[in-house]
Amino acid sequence: MNKQKIQVFVPILFSVAVIMGMFIGYKLHSNMPNTKSFFGAIATQPQNEILHIIQQRYVDSVDNAKLSKASIDAILNELDPHSMYIPSQQLNEINEDLDGSFQGIGIEFNILKDTVHVLHVVEGGPSEKAGIKTGDKILQVDKYNAVGIKNTEDFKKWVKGPKGTTVEIQIMTGGKKISKKIKRDFIPLPSLDAFYMIDKNKGYIKLNRFSNNTYKEFFDALENLTQKGMNQLILDLRDNGGGILEEAIDIIDELVGGDKMIVYTNGLKNPKKEYKAKRKGIFEEGTIIVLLNENSASASEVIAGALQDLDRATIVGRRSFGKGLVQEQFSLSDGSALRLTTARYYTPLGRSIQKPYDRGIEAYASEVMNRFHLSGNADSSKNNNLEVYTTSKGKKLYGGGGITPDIVIPFNRFLLDTNLNVLYKNNLLGFFAYNYYMNHREEIKSFGNAETFNAQFNLDANTLSLLIKSAQSTAQFNDVQRQFIKQRFKALLGKMEWGQSASTLVLNTLDETYLKAVQSLN
Repeated sequence: MNKQKIQVFVPILFSVAVIMGMFIGYKLHSNMPNTKSFFGAIATQPQNEILHIIQQRYVDSVDNAKLSKASIDAILNELDPHSMYIPSQQLNEINEDLDGSFQGIGIEFNILKDTVHVLHVVEGGPSEKAGIKTGDKILQVDKYNAVGIKNTEDFKKWVKGPKGTTVEIQIMTGGKKISKKIKRDFIPLPSLDAFYMIDKNKGYIKLNRFSNNTYKEFFDALENLTQKGMNQLILDLRDNGGGILEEAIDIIDELVGGDKMIVYTNGLKNPKKEYKAKRKGIFEEGTIIVLLNENSASASEVIAGALQDLDRATIVGRRSFGKGLVQEQFSLSDGSALRLTTARYYTPLGRSIQKPYDRGIEAYASEVMNRFHLSGNADSSKNNNLEVYTTSKGKKLYGGGGITPDIVIPFNRFLLDTNLNVLYKNNLLGFFAYNYYMNHREEIKSFGNAETFNAQFNLDANTLSLLIKSAQSTAQFNDVQRQFIKQRFKALLGKMEWGQSASTLVLNTLDETYLKAVQSLN
């Protein structure tokens, strides 16, 4: 199988995001020992002496900061894949996902043909208050010329800034150039992608991370759905790389009764700590299905593992990533930070979900991709036959390599077809959908809400042909691929008008894992 194709269509890169950002047990250590005295204790060790000698006597000039970071990385590479050093200039951005917010102007954008286009405006945010609309083109940010920009990271730096500060942007809207002054504010990063009633009994909730706000967002959605009569829940944790352990524990507490064990942590320097259910949850009796895939990690695996061990949920999808290490964050004297693995977490039955990393970081990072080379692509193998556990109802479970679903849904190989590559090259599909949206905004708005849009909108054959033709491809798409293209196109339109929840709603209508979960409930 061609690995390049896999990298295009399978969200494997989330594995890197797991390694780089979403860590269980996120915690800022205000009581960290004084870093000056801490490093003073090891000041005479060889690595520090070598760095000092290099700085004093090496034949050429060296970048001291780069050299120092290389030495730190080399040390951490000898530990585990999730312990990491975070330079001070990256720390704020890395922490934003876990904080659940950032400070900026509140837009989603994309660079299409060297121009910054506004794709979505955060409701109630600074940009909406300033009159920015979807479809506006941003020409300048303060003194920075945005025309011809190619790097999205540069643009993010221009528009982000402390709450209360002002940024002046020049936009093209309705054929006119207009300048707007926008006062920056806190912009939420929602953990909740979508929640809705599937029918009169079934509800659906999708979480994309576990930040400081996740439990509250989940609780509000769960309460809303139970008031509408939900007694069967599909909890979608696919592509959720994890985050704050305590948020996941609080969510589990709403779903299990009594004082049952939820998870425990243990490490050589950290004594065993147990987390148990401690209050009456609002959904302790209803049926639960949890959706997982290879990008579900960390806190997502805590939830799935606990509910599976307690015979509380059926797991549907593909084997999860396999991250069972707890990180704590230590502040360093120069404003940087160290995230260090301090313990492992274990499910109620004592399963460790952490997959092996003794073959090195490169092999660890590529393990998920290698799963797609398995015969049949189901990846339903029992990961470690030496770690067999039995639930109270007699179900056999396995540790040492992620959560294996009760119902395994193989990855659809047709997505790897080279024909589909051309639609994603240079963001062709996104650009075509954006142009369509701008030319049909009133028609799309007329549906009134995402549910009606999902039920009634259908991309006409002529537009689909134009899209395929614009790819300059002679490839012939079969009916399944055409349906896939139409669905992705429709999801992009829904997101531009109603946000991520609309996109999730549309994508679920043809999602094999989702449909299998609904069928199982039926």
